[in-house]
Amino acid sequence: MKLSEFKFDLPPGLLALYPTENRDESRMMVVHKDSGKIEHKVFKDFIEYFNEGDSVIINDTKVFPARLYGNKEKTGAKIEVFLLRELNKELHLWDVLVDPARKIRVGNKLYFGEGDLVAEVIDNTTSRGRTIRFLFDGTDEEFYKTIDELGETPLPKEIARKTEEEDRERFQTIYADKVGAVAAPTAGIHFTMSVLKRLELQGVDVSPITLHLGLGTFRPVDVEDLTKHKMDSENFMVGEKTTDIVNTALDTKHNVCAVGTTVLRALESSVSANDRLKPNEGWTDKFIFPPYESKIVKSLLTNFHLPESTLLMNAAAFGGYDLIMEAYQVAIKEKYRFFSYGDAMLII
Repeated sequence: MKLSEFKFDLPPGLLALYPTENRDESRMMVVHKDSGKIEHKVFKDFIEYFNEGDSVIINDTKVFPARLYGNKEKTGAKIEVFLLRELNKELHLWDVLVDPARKIRVGNKLYFGEGDLVAEVIDNTTSRGRTIRFLFDGTDEEFYKTIDELGETPLPKEIARKTEEEDRERFQTIYADKVGAVAAPTAGIHFTMSVLKRLELQGVDVSPITLHLGLGTFRPVDVEDLTKHKMDSENFMVGEKTTDIVNTALDTKHNVCAVGTTVLRALESSVSANDRLKPNEGWTDKFIFPPYESKIVKSLLTNFHLPESTLLMNAAAFGGYDLIMEAYQVAIKEKYRFFSYGDAMLII
């Protein structure tokens, strides 16, 4: 498939700048793969589509406040440092993006807060990428607490507004547990304790995997031929307990629902020779785009994504290109809200 086949006109007013007041009152489009039927619901209706023995798999990654603002030594020039991933815990080495890149060179020292945190630029990695080392004498716990206090919630640039205090809680799932993501697994943002409890009462197993989203989630595809696009690698873990639950559901012909394209990628990166799930951890750069036949996942909860994004391609691969692109036109006509803080789509 070609990149241009995923182009569509998104009216600017449909890109959600804020979440709905209540997580489970987002709208939810339900797309039926077999019949092509499209229903218009709200998210709290999610439970109506699952029965005892079904399995709902969530991503329990936790977003950390990855955007730091500081100053260069001597000149005092304002700089932005976006923490991508920790390379060495003992040395406090991090892979980061910097802005403005032209002003930040190897050997520069960077100051954050009132000098609470100091970093030295060790290496250039890409045009905007750097390796930095934080010069910090305290404990690991004190270091991460300082990052948490000085850092800002890493809202994507497309959400064109200043970050607010409530974003710290809302740009996060209620079950976020394992710190490591610089972007939220947004399909899961719609869940409330009430919805999770009702699923449990219906006998639906809700189980976690972990996939730490990197900025590559939002990196534009810059090749027309999708077979030539390379995804950034992301760290993930599929544990034994979740594996057993998913395989039991598959063996008994029950539904396995992936909450988000991150879960879809993690599960489909962990398929055994007999098309069952296997425990797995490491890095995945799996790129799912049409045509694609899912081995593990039977239904997918996702958000409405931006034109030409890999997330849209994931959804179209799962639901079928023609049906999903048609559903997107319906979503625009019905004024569904798009992107990280937008509405949900359940493909079943």
